[in-house]
Amino acid sequence: MNNLTDIIAAISDFVCGYPLFLTLIGGGLFLFIRSRAISLRMLGSSVRALRDSMNSKGGDSGQITSIQALMSSVASTVGMGNIAGVAIALVVGGPGAIFWMWVSALVGMSTKFFEGTLSIMYKGKDREGQTQGGMMYIITSAFGEKWRPMAQFFTVAALVGTLAVMQSNQLVESITTVITSPLGIPDTWMLRTGLGIAIAASVGAVVLGGIERISVIASRIVPVMVCSYFVVVAVILVLNIKDVPAVFASIVSNAFNFKAGLGAFMGVALTGARRAAYVNEAGVGTASMMHGASSNTEPLREGFIAMLAPAIDSGLVCTLTSLPILLAGNYADAEGVKGLTIALGAFGKLLPGIGQYLLMIMVFCFAFSTMFSYSYYGQKCSNFLFGSEYIKVYNWFYIVSLVIAAVIPLGVAVSIMDLAFALMAFPTMFTLIRLSPKVLALLKK
Repeated sequence: MNNLTDIIAAISDFVCGYPLFLTLIGGGLFLFIRSRAISLRMLGSSVRALRDSMNSKGGDSGQITSIQALMSSVASTVGMGNIAGVAIALVVGGPGAIFWMWVSALVGMSTKFFEGTLSIMYKGKDREGQTQGGMMYIITSAFGEKWRPMAQFFTVAALVGTLAVMQSNQLVESITTVITSPLGIPDTWMLRTGLGIAIAASVGAVVLGGIERISVIASRIVPVMVCSYFVVVAVILVLNIKDVPAVFASIVSNAFNFKAGLGAFMGVALTGARRAAYVNEAGVGTASMMHGASSNTEPLREGFIAMLAPAIDSGLVCTLTSLPILLAGNYADAEGVKGLTIALGAFGKLLPGIGQYLLMIMVFCFAFSTMFSYSYYGQKCSNFLFGSEYIKVYNWFYIVSLVIAAVIPLGVAVSIMDLAFALMAFPTMFTLIRLSPKVLALLKK
């Protein structure tokens, strides 16, 4: 088992190093520059598009509204990556990694604009002739059937990447850390299996209802959980206001710490980009599946709405997570791959007696919202590869995987997710860059 873990980690570390950094950050910067900084220049248009979508009935070529697509997409990104992922980034890369997550958010907004626009421009048909959206359909519709192998490559990677391995694993971690361990209940594989079964049953009650039920629940839970998280962190910042300026100074100074050497600088940047890829999923291709289900018929409006997601998850929520951890300082002495344990310890230290419990409530909301949306991504992939008749089989496979994820080591879960997301990013960014002239021509009109 240890040898297999080491092999998976080694492959993940290589692929998610410079190859992923150049693909996501380099490709994203290309789109950012070519669109003349659209994530900054057209931010007002994004807000107006979101407002207009609330009053628009859309067309009949989708299953959900644009606002539901955005909330469901945010539900998949505002999850455990925003808590456990940020903690891991701080342990591995220090405060400077947060700065590069901010950079990734700004660049990712441009990438998400192209992704959302193309998801409406290039919809496809499944085996039953139903209109579908997603990166696999963008590839086959825009490039033709000869590119189907690349679409299948993306879809297979997406099937693995959207199994919610980290979400189930860290949700169990939060329960054992905050509830069972203080009660003297030993952390055994039997306990984790039981908790995994309970999680799987709860998720199954929603995902078996299809995209309509998933989107309705996501559109209700996401605004509430983000606002609640903001309030909790705001209280922590007010109580520690004198230390907040030093925290922001450490983020910026450590991001450009050349004194430690160029290798150390690149390590921090790579860590921030790698965690940001998992957090905001810009350039990974998942958002195209959700926005491709939108009934909106105006590609640019969908692109503007999609552009808001990285600002919410990587920009706002990740910052909200990082500040308490940096204030507590408990990340510096962590050994090994530590995620949620670091965040729970920080909140417990800064809000004694209640902090860890408040965060655990947030963890439940974040984790479940992600697991709901990820199940839909998997359904889309299963439909593309095998046909709609196998979606029910996939749903049960997805539910069972949540139980398995509850008992595997965190290091394995992180490596599997990172590797799958990287393999999704390569065909996605190639497609976005190649089709970017089509989007820019539409924008120019």
